Amino acid sequence: MSTDTDDAGDERTTKIDVRVPVSLLETIDEEYERRGYTSRSEAIRDALRDWVDPPAQLSAETLEALATSRDQREQGETRSLDDVADNLDVDLDE
Repeated sequence: MSTDTDDAGDERTTKIDVRVPVSLLETIDEEYERRGYTSRSEAIRDALRDWVDPPAQLSAETLEALATSRDQREQGETRSLDDVADNLDVDLDE
């Protein structure tokens, strides 16, 4: 194990060895650059941060409401805020 500073130079890091199946490593190598990471290590650090402190999860109800809203938008069933404000004679600049 070695200790060093990270790429930003502001936090000490420790190098660890991890064994992963070859197929998983191939997938990581295919994905990290496509997702905008500059290195395999950067992608794995980010994944570990999400594992330790997972991002907020939307409820099934919220995901369903978002899907309904998306469908309505695609079908042209929605109106812009400006159109609604004009229809109701509301000044959005106030």
